[in-house]
Amino acid sequence: MDMKLPFYAKMTICMVGIFALFTILYITQFIVVPLVFAIVISIVLSPIVEFFVRHKFNRNLSIILAIFLALLLILGLGALIISQLNQLSDSWPALVDRFSDILNQSISQFSGWVDVNPDHVHEWISNAKNELINSSGPALGQTIVSVGSSIAVFFLIPVYVFLLLYYQTIILEFIRRVSGKTNQVQVGAVVTQTKTVVQSYLIGLLIETAIVAILDVTALLLLGIDFAILIGVIGALLNLIPYIGGLVAVALPMAVAIATKTTPMYAIYVLAAYYLIQFIDNNYIVPMIVASKVKINALFSIIVVLAGNALWGVSGMFLSIPLIAIVKLIFDNIEPMKPWGFLLGDTMPTLIKKPVFRKKKP
Repeated sequence: MDMKLPFYAKMTICMVGIFALFTILYITQFIVVPLVFAIVISIVLSPIVEFFVRHKFNRNLSIILAIFLALLLILGLGALIISQLNQLSDSWPALVDRFSDILNQSISQFSGWVDVNPDHVHEWISNAKNELINSSGPALGQTIVSVGSSIAVFFLIPVYVFLLLYYQTIILEFIRRVSGKTNQVQVGAVVTQTKTVVQSYLIGLLIETAIVAILDVTALLLLGIDFAILIGVIGALLNLIPYIGGLVAVALPMAVAIATKTTPMYAIYVLAAYYLIQFIDNNYIVPMIVASKVKINALFSIIVVLAGNALWGVSGMFLSIPLIAIVKLIFDNIEPMKPWGFLLGDTMPTLIKKPVFRKKKP
């Protein structure tokens, strides 16, 4: 007996299913997050593996070489960032003192304008500064312990990447077979097309991040901003988080410029440089390198970033945009799901004007 459920019942079942899915993803994040990272990395490395295979390399050796090159790049970048972090940790107390002095002077001037006693504000800032310096050590220790416990889990990523690349054909064939005999050809074409577009999108995103990092570091070095390499790389990574990441990316070098330079004009120079880089990125780099058809609109970009942070923390913030882009690509290639893909995108529809009916004259 075919029983049709009312709309509210379908919506209730759908909401319960979504809640159950997110609960499972949250509980199993130490398993799921490395696996998701591995899926994204394997998609990016797949063309490199195929390149080695076309040049008569054994497939296992091709996968190992691709993973080795990726690890070499990541370790080199990590060593560079760690060296910058060591310099920053040594200079941290001096930066805090300098920034608090500037803030005290600004408050004194502002309190004179509005006739407010600045002593209470200065006392609060002094206490906050001492707490920040005193708590930075234990907080750093807790962070190291947390990172150390996560490293053991993230060591699984290369293993996941190798197995995903090795069993790639089996996974794709499974997706084709599970779709049913009547839809195998169509599903196979959709999977192949989606895989190609996702690869081009993720590789384009990686190239965009590298170009933005080079531009950020170059601009900061020309302005003589301390810790230019660290701040520039962090800014490029934050650029992956739309809107929110851009604000944090420009606020960080501006704060360092205020704390280390003799004049606050350097903060204005940093703001101007980052605005120019964002203009170049949005109008030239993204349209040329990153596929424009996978752009996510501002509403869902902010929602998925906040949801990713609530679900998986910082890892979720960085994974949210590539994942929602992959979901949009899949929706765009499946006929019943195309309206949902359109909802996630930023293509504005043409407004249809309502016809004007005029009353006939008697």
